[in-house]
Amino acid sequence: MAQSQGWVKRYIKAFCKGFFVAVPVAVTFLDRVACVARVEGASMQPSLNPGGSQSSDVVLLNHWKVRNFEVHRGDIVSLVNTF
Repeated sequence: MAQSQGWVKRYIKAFCKGFFVAVPVAVTFLDRVACVARVEGASMQPSLNPGGSQSSDVVLLNHWKVRNFEVHRGDIVSLVNTF
C-alpha cells in the first residue's frame, strides 16, 4: 500500500513540474511566434473557403513576421482580438 502511494505522489509531482513548464512556454509561443485560427464565412473567398463550402479552413497566423514588419504584397493579414 505504501509503495502505491509513493508512486502516485511521484506521478503527481512530475505532472505538476511538466505542467508549470509547458503552460508558460505554450502561452509565450502562441503570443509571440504563431497560433492556429479558423476561417469561416465568405469574407476570404476565393482564397480561403473556395466555392462557398460550409466547412472552415484552418490557417497558421505568423506573429513573428508581423512583429518584424516582413509583410509583403499578397500576404493575408488578420486582425485578432487579444483580450
